[in-house]
Amino acid sequence: MQAIDQSTQATINQWLSGNYDENTKAEIQALVDKDATTELTDAFYKSLEFGTGGLRGIMGAGSNRINKYTIGTATQGLANYLNNKYPGEKIKVAIAHDSRNNSDYFAKITADVFSANGIYVYFFKALRPTPELSFAVRHFGCKSGVMLTASHNPKEYNGYKAYGADGGQFTSPDDKLVIDEVNKIKNIDEVKFDRVEANIELIGEDVDKLYLDGITALSISPEAIKRQHDLKIVYSPIHGTGITLVPKALEQFGFTNVTVVEEQSTPDGNFPTVVYPNPEEKEALTLAMNKAKEIDADLVLATDPDADRVGIAVKDNNGEWVLLNGNQTGSLLINYLLSAWQDSGKLDGNQFIVKTIVTSNLIEEIAKKKNVTYYNTLTGFKYIGQLMTELEGKKYFIGGGEESYGYLIGDLVRDKDAVVSAAFISEMTAYYKDKGASLYNALLDMYVEYGLYKEDLVSLTKKGKSGAEEIKAMMVKFRGNPPATLGGSKVSVLKDYELSQETDLATGKVTKLDYPTSDVLQFITEDGSIVSARPSGTEPKIKFYCSVNAPLADRKDFDAVNAQLGEKIKAVMADLQA
Repeated sequence: MQAIDQSTQATINQWLSGNYDENTKAEIQALVDKDATTELTDAFYKSLEFGTGGLRGIMGAGSNRINKYTIGTATQGLANYLNNKYPGEKIKVAIAHDSRNNSDYFAKITADVFSANGIYVYFFKALRPTPELSFAVRHFGCKSGVMLTASHNPKEYNGYKAYGADGGQFTSPDDKLVIDEVNKIKNIDEVKFDRVEANIELIGEDVDKLYLDGITALSISPEAIKRQHDLKIVYSPIHGTGITLVPKALEQFGFTNVTVVEEQSTPDGNFPTVVYPNPEEKEALTLAMNKAKEIDADLVLATDPDADRVGIAVKDNNGEWVLLNGNQTGSLLINYLLSAWQDSGKLDGNQFIVKTIVTSNLIEEIAKKKNVTYYNTLTGFKYIGQLMTELEGKKYFIGGGEESYGYLIGDLVRDKDAVVSAAFISEMTAYYKDKGASLYNALLDMYVEYGLYKEDLVSLTKKGKSGAEEIKAMMVKFRGNPPATLGGSKVSVLKDYELSQETDLATGKVTKLDYPTSDVLQFITEDGSIVSARPSGTEPKIKFYCSVNAPLADRKDFDAVNAQLGEKIKAVMADLQA
């Protein structure tokens, strides 16, 4: 058995002798007594890193775990940043939490520390979706906000998402300034845990009403909903926060026939009916699709535990239920929004949409045809939020999103929002049904108009130190020696977001890319295929986002063209790994 190294042992000793509670010490001592070297090493070999989005990790005792002390340290660092940045001002923050085990407890610890640092806290008295936290930050004029969630991670995890004054997650330079303040805290005695009750105000239903009324005011096809109000919708919150607001949002939009999946309707941090509470996983939507078959529904919606992402299923032309991926749903939403705005004569050149660089270019093609300004941002919704804030008062944000099932309509919040998205996906389904089309046929018609775009994500896992070095070597190789062809088409453009440059490989001409630096490479071929290579910031993985496209002459050709594009993706990936 491998011995515990000196540095790790010193941290263990510090926790056993320091100002930590007796339960925490007993948990650590039990591992010591069991000689649980592997568990102890993993729990203490480093401090859980406060990254640009906050914290995420497994719950338990230890410096590399989510617990009272790592949450407290993060909050003390954030409080120090706020007090430095806004000296002499009354600083306000908002705090919410999801349905995960201990989320309510960690939210209370967060409120305790902020209040002890003289910061006024608006505290959601019960679980709420992440986007409502973003809304509350903006509504109350807060300087920051914290959401206790680990999104769609397994039940052992929890996390801490930190937000800035615009209601979006921190971006440069503030993200680094917050991280610096957190890292400065070397001793738990520096954290102020003594709650100041006068600095904490409970919030709840009043904010729900403002948020839901704001969402309802965005509706653009109320007449279609009136005619199709009994559209059969099946909804699952997958044991999460969506149950608090999604059914209410659908009701306020005018939908009268919503069936909630009862087995998944109660918030439960153990997520007992699924392997992963992730709407990207087919297994997580199994119960919802079974219910949809049973009642012959029109639409299935499922939201993740903190209700910022939504997955959907629709019936194809053979009567089979199929899951749509994030690119398909995002493209459908943008196409619907821009078409409905166009129909009502509201597109005047002052609107814009946003997507990330790894999200389908079909969205760009739709925006071009409708003559609407579009922007690409780096991966991560915080960059979409940042752009929305920069353009606030100059241009109107219609909608946007990313391929990982996160979308936003309207400018009420600065994060992906499954509540507004569920309402608009339902409205969109009603709009097309009102015209005699299913959502599936609306998807095929979109492909006929703009071309069939097919995307796939391939992840290669490379564990440990050697894996990290292997991933680094792959990126170095791709930079210095990009593939000549992919899927039978010549690679014509290389975009390097770390070097902030785009190279025309035929002429050698280099132009500047106007993005923050990020370790992402994109290869674009002459036939419009795109491959993005991106090492994960949180896992030992390198991700390849592949997008190919071809014309679609008729709905009936979909299966054949879709199969051909599937083969093309395989050929592209084979060339990339050659």
